[in-house]
Amino acid sequence: MRYFNIAGPCFQKIHYMIPAQDRLQGVEQLIDMQQYFVIHAARQSGKTTFLKDFTDRLNEGNKYYCLYCSLESLQEITDPKEGIPQVVNRVGEALTLYKLPYAEKFAAEANFSDFSGVLKSELSKYCAMIDRPLVVLFDEADCLSNGMLITFLRQLRNGYIDRNAAPFVQSIALVGMRNIRDYKVLIRSERETLGSASPFNIVAETMTLSNFTKEEVRALYSQHAAETGQKFDDDAIDFICQQTCGQPWLVNAVAREVIVKKLRFDYSKPVTVALCEQAIQTIILRRDTHIDSFLERLKEERVRSVIEQMIMGESDIARLSDDFEYVRDLGLIKEENKKIIPANPVYAEVIVRTLNYDLQHKISSDTPDVEMPRYIKNGKIDMHFLMTEFQQFWRMNSGFWTDMVRYKEAAPHLVLMAFLQRVVNGGGQILREFAIDSGRTDLGIVYDGITYPVEVKIWKGEQYYQNGLTQTARYIDGLGCNEGVLAIVNRSKALSWDEKIYQKTETVNGKTILVYGM
Repeated sequence: MRYFNIAGPCFQKIHYMIPAQDRLQGVEQLIDMQQYFVIHAARQSGKTTFLKDFTDRLNEGNKYYCLYCSLESLQEITDPKEGIPQVVNRVGEALTLYKLPYAEKFAAEANFSDFSGVLKSELSKYCAMIDRPLVVLFDEADCLSNGMLITFLRQLRNGYIDRNAAPFVQSIALVGMRNIRDYKVLIRSERETLGSASPFNIVAETMTLSNFTKEEVRALYSQHAAETGQKFDDDAIDFICQQTCGQPWLVNAVAREVIVKKLRFDYSKPVTVALCEQAIQTIILRRDTHIDSFLERLKEERVRSVIEQMIMGESDIARLSDDFEYVRDLGLIKEENKKIIPANPVYAEVIVRTLNYDLQHKISSDTPDVEMPRYIKNGKIDMHFLMTEFQQFWRMNSGFWTDMVRYKEAAPHLVLMAFLQRVVNGGGQILREFAIDSGRTDLGIVYDGITYPVEVKIWKGEQYYQNGLTQTARYIDGLGCNEGVLAIVNRSKALSWDEKIYQKTETVNGKTILVYGM
């Protein structure tokens, strides 16, 4: 029986999967045109599955010999004198694995002391021996760094431009998480130049694997239904698509968690929204490998510079900057309706929970609630009590909490989210919306079916305050409410806390806004 795979590439015989060739069109045409190209996509989005499947299909024909070669094991090698001979060895191992002709003769008499030319030389010799053009798919090419990467690419370039004089590889794909433009950032700063012999100018096209569409998710789950009789409710499929936005690993992980852990292979029970909600929370809290890898990225300075702006709703990040494109290529963010938002709601929740995890723990231990939380009155949240309590908490602890947070510019937003997390722990839910260019951070506290809108803004003058009121009124209306909260954080050191702390009520477009300064 097949199953939903969350570890390594998928294979049709043992895994439910969407045919790899359906997800990336035009590769064979590039090969026919003898092009060198890049395939980039986020971690665990199906790159290796595609490459291995594509290699097998190409080798089944009689037109090309195709080679899949992973460079992942070379990522710690920075010296090309050591690294390039290892690349040659990996190519030789792959030739043997795929049983290509004359594999045993490849690099049999290689001059590894010529590290700056041995890869080109051995590929050229091999291409002269075989009776079909060779295609090489270098997976994890972006693992190579510094001089190792540039020496590797320059040899490919030299072989490419000399193909009329000496046999060489018909077509090469460089595959990884990052686009070719980001390879440059690994090697040099933007102001430096590699001159006219740049190894990057032979790439004809960059391609990417997109997430699953709703139709593909439905088709994937239908394979399971056909083989086991267990169906996914339509609402459950809609919910999974909404929460994951079709990210392949997440789509598989949610299904696997429900079927294996929640239902324990009881195929008589359908997969429901409630089960999927539980599965997603478990996946987030358990920190599976995919999520853990995601969390590590948040520690990178390049990632911080973008994610921090997104949490705050700011628009200072340039969309053409290397940092922005790097974070987008990693699959952490996306652009929707001219705003930059987390790639999917699951990632949004992971971002916040990760960045304020220590805050939540410390706040919970410092301000424990009794059995019936103090902010619950007559079965409803007393937002005035909750926000007044936070004002005093921020006044007493803001310096300490800001120092504790890795993303210091977004500290007010993260601390408030951590403070409000107690509502979730008490049986409520927090809706989070943040995006570059939104100019704000929107929160929605849901308790016992009632939604309480909260908007956060940093004080930057009266005009920002008026914009905040308008935006809050619009947010309140969008949630179908009549009342909401606007939290204004003033970071000026010139003002006293007595001047920063205030409460007032405003009415905008018929909506009541409780304003809390701090």
